[in-house]
Amino acid sequence: MIDALSLPVVLILFAGSAAVVAICGVVMTGLADRLADRTGLGEAIVGAVILGAATSLSGTVVSVTAALDGRASLAFSNSIGGIAAQTAFLALADMVFRRANLEHAAAEATNLVQGILLSFLLLLPFAAFVTPEVTILAVHPVSLLIPAAYLSGLAISRAVRADPMWHPVNTRDTRQDAPEPEDSATARKPTPRLVAEFAGLMTVMGLAGWIIAQSGAAVVDRIGLSESLVGALMTAVVTSLPELVTTIAAVRRGALQLAVGGIIGGNTFDTLFLTAADTAYRDGSLYHAATLQDYFWVVTAALMNVTLLGGLFVRERRGPAGIGFDSLALLGIYGGAVAIQILAFA
Repeated sequence: MIDALSLPVVLILFAGSAAVVAICGVVMTGLADRLADRTGLGEAIVGAVILGAATSLSGTVVSVTAALDGRASLAFSNSIGGIAAQTAFLALADMVFRRANLEHAAAEATNLVQGILLSFLLLLPFAAFVTPEVTILAVHPVSLLIPAAYLSGLAISRAVRADPMWHPVNTRDTRQDAPEPEDSATARKPTPRLVAEFAGLMTVMGLAGWIIAQSGAAVVDRIGLSESLVGALMTAVVTSLPELVTTIAAVRRGALQLAVGGIIGGNTFDTLFLTAADTAYRDGSLYHAATLQDYFWVVTAALMNVTLLGGLFVRERRGPAGIGFDSLALLGIYGGAVAIQILAFA
């Protein structure tokens, strides 16, 4: 349907869907912050699971839709490219938070566990790639291992929050995750209504994701760009806009653990795109159908995640240009990767 439209109309649909995704993300941040306080789960857990999963919904739809259409490279690069883009967004959020480095102020053991989990999950596609192409009903065994590892990691994260074995050193710049008073309008809303509003926004974002997938595929066909380039730098960035918006909004609200947890949790959730896409891809293993250009973004995402973990451990109070060394490194790695993708792989 969308592929029959003219290129200007396709681009308008692409941009319009991106705007819808961004607006929904702003509203969802406030709802997630309130749910974190009311449920007692904490900002890091809610950011990693609820907000991370919700803001990733449009990206999930893009990867699954592309896989169903037989576009393995687009499905794979959309998933991994989103992880790299979202990690770079955290450096932008660090620029917004001027009191201290964001990674210093948002110290939280749960986020460290999530970052370690993401490192493990990013290695699994490589494990599939370097081993024989074995599938069960056209699904690679690694696609079964990814959600199992993800759920195990969430259980460990919850245990760490409930009974931590160590605590970060508190400084005058450390922000504690404590319930905040609600405004009168929100306080009148029962928790089930907040959940229903959150679910409604997720539905809208899912529809927007489908339009983004279809319009992105149309751009590939019309302009002749590689699927890897479109997936990593167009659909991935656009479907990651909720993470950018929610992270900036969370920082401005002072919900720092929610901001960091939303990015890292969204990244771990994004690895589940690969399981969904491999299941939808009916021509064999998605991991073997993906190209080296796609795995280039796995390396990029892994380098950025390790850099972020380093920043969370070191907790530099203030670095060059008023942001942490890790934020500068994240922007440098991502900018370099984009340049290489455009110059060498376009």
